[in-house]
Amino acid sequence: MTANPVLVTGATGFVGSHLVERLMARGIPVRCLVRKTSSLRYVRSEAVELFYGDLATGEGLAAAVLGVETVFHVAGVTKAHTEAAYYDGNLRGTESLLRACERSDSPPRRFIHVSSLAAVGPSPNGAPLDEDAARFPLTWYGCSKLAAENAVRASALASTAVILRPPVVYGPRDTDVFEVFRAVAKGLMVLIGREESWFSYIHVEDLAEALVAAAGLNRTGDTPGPPPELPDSQRNAGVSPGFSGTPTYFVANPEPVSWTQFAETAASVMGRRVRFLHAPAGAAYAAGWLAEMAAKLRGKPGILSRQKVIEATCRFWTCNPSRARSELGWSAGRTLREGVANSLAWYKDAGWLTF
Repeated sequence: MTANPVLVTGATGFVGSHLVERLMARGIPVRCLVRKTSSLRYVRSEAVELFYGDLATGEGLAAAVLGVETVFHVAGVTKAHTEAAYYDGNLRGTESLLRACERSDSPPRRFIHVSSLAAVGPSPNGAPLDEDAARFPLTWYGCSKLAAENAVRASALASTAVILRPPVVYGPRDTDVFEVFRAVAKGLMVLIGREESWFSYIHVEDLAEALVAAAGLNRTGDTPGPPPELPDSQRNAGVSPGFSGTPTYFVANPEPVSWTQFAETAASVMGRRVRFLHAPAGAAYAAGWLAEMAAKLRGKPGILSRQKVIEATCRFWTCNPSRARSELGWSAGRTLREGVANSLAWYKDAGWLTF
């Protein structure tokens, strides 16, 4: 077992907490970057090192990265009131962490950056995108995630970094796709527009395994290996002009699914029937504006906004994960029904849903 820990940012959140569990199960020493205000309900604080710091200001980062084997940069902002808030959470935080790693007396051997399909944008014709596709992010979130990717590629860590782009992530502890499950439990699902929309997806535990694979940690042992040797073709995949190459991968289940299929799968697992209400895009946009106003009054951004409606009006958010399978040896382990059943069982046990 390596004596050097790995660092996880966003460790108390949805994806980060699952990653911490996977790493601990392999006997890997884990260091978690947390804020003083972070809830530790999903992190066994007695089993990990807690380092208090702030990605926005850079406070505490130098100590957090010192001596770590690998950095998993999972933290990010998925909902915000303003464009500036997305860039502060996704770009500025990434830049602060990269600077701390670059200036460290013992820089990490691997930097794993969690991006998003949103950094590339939707497929224009329904064909799942590969990593070499032109990037046309549509929203503040997508643009800020692409900017963060480019910060990684422009950094001194570019040659030892790996970027993963998950699509829709669901599973235990999630609060976003959970709203779909809650709608299905009530028997009514609202869809925007009349045409079917398709998307790629990944269960959070499969994403955690993809992160482990990207770091070169073997699946059966507990010791981080050297950075994986990657083919020259990947070294320049998805790289902006003038930037050095950084391996970039879509990680998802192999076959996209429609929102109707996703909802009907959940309904089947629950033993329920679900009806579908089709809302015009204009009405959804107006609802997004009203939701933003309510969220500002509450002081907390919600899942519904005009930015989210822009994404929802695109028919194809699909990507091709075959490169991750061939070069990282990773593939999604759960079918749609298995992943949905696992998620619903957790929500039921946690008291979030009754069915």
